[in-house]
Amino acid sequence: MAAAIARNLEAVRERIAAAARRAGRDPALVTLVGVSKTVTAARILEAVDAGLTDLGENRVQEARDKAPQLPGRIRWHLVGHLQTNKAAHAARLFQVIHSVDSAGILRRLDQAAGREGRRLEALVQVDLAGEPTKSGVREERMDEVLECAASCGSVAVRGLMILPPYDPDPEKARPYFRRVGRLLEEARARHGALRLEELSMGMTEDFEVAIEEGATMVRIGRALFGDRPGKGAGGEQTS
Repeated sequence: MAAAIARNLEAVRERIAAAARRAGRDPALVTLVGVSKTVTAARILEAVDAGLTDLGENRVQEARDKAPQLPGRIRWHLVGHLQTNKAAHAARLFQVIHSVDSAGILRRLDQAAGREGRRLEALVQVDLAGEPTKSGVREERMDEVLECAASCGSVAVRGLMILPPYDPDPEKARPYFRRVGRLLEEARARHGALRLEELSMGMTEDFEVAIEEGATMVRIGRALFGDRPGKGAGGEQTS
């Protein structure tokens, strides 16, 4: 099993590099976040031993259970929806929060991180499709969150995240990736005090298209760890 995960990791990295080269980009500028929801700590450790340094979890509680069993050098990312009442726990556990979707949750995170003496990075999750089952701030309200970010002392908002509608055809995601890339450029011009450089987009099905459209972080679960029990291709909504 350890050899299989190591091979998967190598194959994903090769695909990342090829996609970056097609777009004239440096593959080193794309961070692979291994999404480890429902994956045991033992199997995650196999990936870490093979060189994976960034791990993404969907739920605060699951990360809290796993983190003590894994090396302290891991950089933990929260890639799932963050509930307001979990902000304090998230501020203690994670280095990067991908799913900030309101000024209110950003303020909660900033206060919690300040109490812990920690400095976090965060991304604003943007909702371009209006799907009722997914979180994210609508495009027209994105500036409210970014204006709040300018006053944060313990959370640095670094860019945007998107979770496009699931489709087995990765090309169907390209317009969403392209649009959020333009939104990042426009936001950078309006919010010069923020260092907006990151685009978290792309999962197992579509990460190569995401990289071609400028992704700096890709969230990969099944291509590394295999299918989760009871989940089909469309079930992995963050990996």
